[in-house]
This record gives sequence, structure tokens and C-alpha cells, in this order.
Amino acid sequence: MIAQPASSESYRLRTDSLWWLFYWTLLALVFAGTIWQRFRLPLDPIADPDTWGYLSPALRKLTGAEFGHTNGRNFIYPGFVLLVLRLFADFRAITIAQHFLGLLAGAVFLLTWKRARIFVPNPRIGRIAHDLLGLAGAAIFLLQWQTIVFEKEIRPEGICAFALSITFYLLIQFLACFFLEHRRTATVAYAIALAFTAIFLASIKPSFGLASLFVLSPIIALFWRSGWWWQKVWFSLGFVFSAAVLLLPEHFLSRNDEMSRTFVPTTLFVVHAELIRDQLANDLAKNVSLPYSRDRLERLYLALRTEIEKSRTARQYAYHSVGFDADFLMYDPNSIAVQARREFRGDVTALCAFYRFYYGRIWEKRPLQVLAKVARQMQIFYLPYCRAYDPRISRKLGGDYRYSVVSLSDPMCRKVWMDYPPAVDFMNRTEELARRELRFRQPLLLPIIPTAVLLMSISYLTWLAIALVLAVIVVLTSGRWRRLRFIAALVVFSFSFNAACCLEVATIISLENRRYMTVQMYSTLLAQLLGFWFILEFVVQMWERRRVAHASRVSGDRVPRSRTFLCEMNF
Repeated sequence: MIAQPASSESYRLRTDSLWWLFYWTLLALVFAGTIWQRFRLPLDPIADPDTWGYLSPALRKLTGAEFGHTNGRNFIYPGFVLLVLRLFADFRAITIAQHFLGLLAGAVFLLTWKRARIFVPNPRIGRIAHDLLGLAGAAIFLLQWQTIVFEKEIRPEGICAFALSITFYLLIQFLACFFLEHRRTATVAYAIALAFTAIFLASIKPSFGLASLFVLSPIIALFWRSGWWWQKVWFSLGFVFSAAVLLLPEHFLSRNDEMSRTFVPTTLFVVHAELIRDQLANDLAKNVSLPYSRDRLERLYLALRTEIEKSRTARQYAYHSVGFDADFLMYDPNSIAVQARREFRGDVTALCAFYRFYYGRIWEKRPLQVLAKVARQMQIFYLPYCRAYDPRISRKLGGDYRYSVVSLSDPMCRKVWMDYPPAVDFMNRTEELARRELRFRQPLLLPIIPTAVLLMSISYLTWLAIALVLAVIVVLTSGRWRRLRFIAALVVFSFSFNAACCLEVATIISLENRRYMTVQMYSTLLAQLLGFWFILEFVVQMWERRRVAHASRVSGDRVPRSRTFLCEMNF
């Protein structure tokens, strides 16, 4: 009678040992495949027309000039490029550094997933199944081609996944320490670190600005907790210090960069050009009293109407959801942005004030039409499949390198990089790569990765809808589903993070630029897997309750919950 428990314990230990051996073997294979996929490709990074805004400050500093703003780009990523080139004097080091950060993001994904298990007391999904689900998510993130190509680009997207991974890890740690474990010192430390990373994320990629504010919202609860006065003081000091370190240098560096002031107002004007054109026509027809002369408004209205029609024929494939090419209006040498500047005699302050005035005016006079535009943009992300994922199985890198050569061959760019020998070597290698038909292909041994990405993209909206419905049920029947209230809140919060990203872009510009969606791949994948886990927990508990109820009716006695099989299940 005594030997049986000992035998059972021995069996459990052997099973756990085998499982951990299997898990670490799979993990090693995933990371081995990840490293092989990254380093079998050329290590020279990829450039595009936006790259110069990130590369120019570093090259100027390396050739004896001042480090400063270019094209309105935040200083952090150019500072990262400068640091790498200063240390290694080789452009391939940029790709290697970003690959390394990508690997770290995959490792942090697993840490975040394991830590999230604390939000489900007495989980019905066993440790093995939970660990396998997290490992599958990490494998999709690390082995999918879009992650690898992002890491090869001289753009902040190359480090965004790492920043996102740290942000979500710190968020999970803060929520666990504050709401569940009540650890004061750890709570403040994670809150300060979360504030720093949120500001960092919004700085390197402004499309995460609204989402970064949203991710800080749980910290507000810290100020409602009575008796935590010193914790509130320390967090406030840490937040101010983080903001000063990241925002003050940006403020001073951007003062001499005109595009830092003009980019957002001009973007708002050209993206909403049709609505502004119609509002201008309405104001002129009704002779509305405005802070601008009628003659000026008439000239701007006629120019805007003409340039919108030109843009439709110049690039018919661009911005279908908007109905015209906003880039043409903004960047064409003779388009409305140039004409408007001429109309205001080069007064940038007055020009930007006009752009903001009419953007605010369409919200005041045509709110339904503006909201309809935002809704159309949001649909691009969610329908008919989630476009944070790119399920293609290959990518032509030869064309990317040809585009790199064209992007950095402008005489102004060439004048700068010709004075830096590692840049000359980089351009020579890029020209040679541009002549080759390079292509990234998903290995035949890993067909499951593109298949999984396709399934994730198709099922995203379905899982989102189911998770939201179940979360409402958990809230309305908290007694019955009390065990799932924390994971339900975390799932809704994670899905809302992506919604906040999309809402910001949909309000300011357009989600037809795929970069604004694919850069969310990490947060989208994490939210979707958390939602899937929540759904499984809900379904298993519901099935378990029905099984208990059925057993009670059959036997006449209620079966103790602790003796049900699913409470002890490990898979």
C-alpha cells in the first residue's frame, strides 16, 4: 500500500525529465534553424528611400560633421546605427546586430508566455500543452520570412520586434507583481522599466504612439493603491527621468530639422485632401467667415482639385482605399504641398497652421465622413484576413538590393557616403548583389511555418470575436468563471494594443502602407495565442462542468471537482 505512491512519484519524475529533454531539444532545433536561416543570406543590409533619414546622421558624424536630424527621423535608431558602425566599421554589422536582437525577441517571447501562466489559477490546460503552444508561437515568429527581412533593413522596423518583446514582458511582470503578488519593490521597478520602453517604442516608431500610451494605462492603478506613497514617488521620478532621457535630446536635435515640424500636418492635409477639397468648396459657396482670405482659399481649392485628379492618373495602383495618391500630393515637385508653401510665401508656421485648421474643420463639419475613412482603414488590417502576417513563402532579395542602389545613389547621398570607406564597400557589395537573382525561400523541411502563418492570418478575426464574447461572459458571470477573469482582461488588453496601433495610423494616414501592419506581427501573434489559450481554458472548464453534472445525475452524488480528470490533465 505504501509502494504505490512511491512508484507513481517515480513515474512522474521520469515523465517530467523526458518532457524537459524533448522541450529543450525542440527549442534548440528552432533556434538552430533560426540562426541558419538568417546567416545563410547575404549580411549586407537593405535600403530604401526612407533609409537616408536614418543613415545620414550617423555618416555625417563618422565623417567629422555634427550628428543631427534628417527628414524628421527620431535620433534613437540613427544613434543605434552610429554605435554599430563606430564599433565595427562594417555595414554588415547592422544586420548581425539586428539578427541578434531578433533572436533575443524570440527568447523573451517564451519568457513572457511562461510568466503569463500566473494569470490562470488551477489551469485546465496542462504545462506541456501550454509550453508547446508558446514554443509554436516563438517558432512562427523566428522562422517566418518577414521577421528575417525586417532585420536586414536599415530601418527601425529591424529592432521593433525586440522593443515590443521587452514591452510586453515588462507589462506582464508589472501586472503580476502589482495585482497578484503585491510585491512593492518589483512593481515599481517594472513600472519604471515599462514606462522607459513604451517611450522608447513610440520614439523609434511613432505609429506605436497611441499604443504606447495605452500600454501604460494599467500603471494608473498604482496611484489608487492606498499606503503605496513611496512607490508612487519613485515611479513618478523614474517616469520623469525616462521621458527626459529619451525626449529632451529629440527636442533639441529636431529644432533644426524643418520636416520635423511639417511632416505630420502635411500628411494630415494630403491624406484627407478630398474631404478638405469638399469642405473648401462648401466654405467658398457659403462665403463662410474664416481666418483666411477668400482669394487665397479659392487658389488653394482650385490647385487641390487639380492635383487630386492628376494623382489618380499618375499612380493608379496607390492608395485605393483613399481614392487618390497621397504621396503624389506630398512629394511631387509641382504638387499641392509645393504650391501651398508658395502660397504662404515659405512661412512654415503659417502653412502648418492652415493644414491643422482644415484637418480640424473636417472633423467639425464632416465627422461622419472622417469616421467612415477611419473605419475603411481599420478594415484593411482585419478583413478579409489579418495583414500583420504575410503568408508568402518567398521574397525576392535581388530586387530589394537593386532598390537599395537606386535609393542611395542620389547625388546628395553619394556626396556623404563617398567620404566613408565602409559605406563605399557596402555600396560596391550591394551593386554586386543587385545583379544576382537572390530569393529567400522557406526551407522545404519547414512547410509548416508558412501554413501556420496563413492559418493564423485567416483565423485572427474569428479568435478575436470568440475571445471578446467569452470575456464578456466572464465579466457578467464572474462567480462561475472567476478563475479566468485575469486572463480574460489580459487577452482583451492585448487585442486592444493592436487596435490602438491601427487606429492611430487610420486616423493620421493609411494602412495601405503594409509596413504599418506587418511591424505589428509580434504583438499580433502574442495576442492571438493568448486568446487561443483563453478560449481553450474556457471550453475545457465548460466541458468539465458538464461532465461533473452528468456524473452527478448518474450516480446521485456530486463528484468532487478535485477528482475530475481534467483538473489533473497535463496535456
